[in-house]
Amino acid sequence: MKTNQELLQERTERFKKTLALEKTDRTPIILMIDGFCAIHTGVKLSEFCSSVKRSSEVMLDSVKQLGDVDGVTSAFAVGPIFPMIFMAKVKVPGRELPDNMLWQLDEAEMMTTEDYDTIINKGWSSFMPSYLKNRLGFDFEGALEQLAYAPQAIQNFNDEGYLVYSPLVTITVNEYLSGGRSMSKFMRDLFKMPDKVEAALEVIQKENLEQLRQQIRAIKPQVVFVSPARGASEFYSPKLWERFVWKYIKETADMIIEEGVVCDIHCDGNWERDLDYFKAFPKGKAVFECDGATDIYKIKEKLGDRLCIKGDVPAGLMVLGTPDEVYDFCTKRIQDMGQGYILSNGCTLPANAKLENVKAMIAAATGK
Repeated sequence: MKTNQELLQERTERFKKTLALEKTDRTPIILMIDGFCAIHTGVKLSEFCSSVKRSSEVMLDSVKQLGDVDGVTSAFAVGPIFPMIFMAKVKVPGRELPDNMLWQLDEAEMMTTEDYDTIINKGWSSFMPSYLKNRLGFDFEGALEQLAYAPQAIQNFNDEGYLVYSPLVTITVNEYLSGGRSMSKFMRDLFKMPDKVEAALEVIQKENLEQLRQQIRAIKPQVVFVSPARGASEFYSPKLWERFVWKYIKETADMIIEEGVVCDIHCDGNWERDLDYFKAFPKGKAVFECDGATDIYKIKEKLGDRLCIKGDVPAGLMVLGTPDEVYDFCTKRIQDMGQGYILSNGCTLPANAKLENVKAMIAAATGK
């Protein structure tokens, strides 16, 4: 029997080869999981959300029971700290919600158009902490204290033989404003005051890239997870998308790649119209992570010789399907995608996914 460190080395090597579009012994499987782990292990979601440390402990316990997975996307649940990402309130189980109800993003217009001027004149790092505390009632300092446990959470997974796909997560800067303003008001701003929105985005982008570069150099991850959560071109006209979304995806990815790290772009929604843009990235230096809305076969056709592809097992299939249906779907994905493919969920595994379906997904990758 292999030791945990031998397993970690084997899984890491398989992972690295897949990122580089090289042949491997089998397709790696990386699970994006959080709330499912609490349900699986019988832990209340309110307890699961109580701290970064507790969510990580529960997730590791769950993964150890699931079988031969290569790793997880994150070593802890990020849902409860979504205000730091989307600038919107989050309803949390045990606080605004019943103990076993999944957290919910409570988006509303909390940021004003006057805030654009504040960001431009005073900077993002000056504006953001006070905004989180005073308007969202979010304990920013407490969240930072909890996140200090993240390196230990990653180490705990490594010690058990599992890799953590991306120790660093960032978003494209338009997401901050679309969350804080609300998506509808942000869209309106793009038409009414585009230059001011762009000026604010430029300030945020400069600060974010400087901070992210330092984090990359300190942590030395293999992959950085970039989430343009609502950045799909289906939401925007082509000109607006190029100016307010793609520009910042490209700048962020280029910096990550420049630092010698692979950039995973988490592409929620339908990106089929603009797949050719991704040809700008060097071979083996980026991952197109899809959730099912973009036809994965079109991604393969356009980008399969340049980018690793990750995804896109449907949430509905994991909840409503049978183990045989899940196994057949995943097996076909593995066969059709070939080299340079990571089997994973289409975004996060639903909290109410059937355990037997998760095991069927793992079996399709491992052949066991």
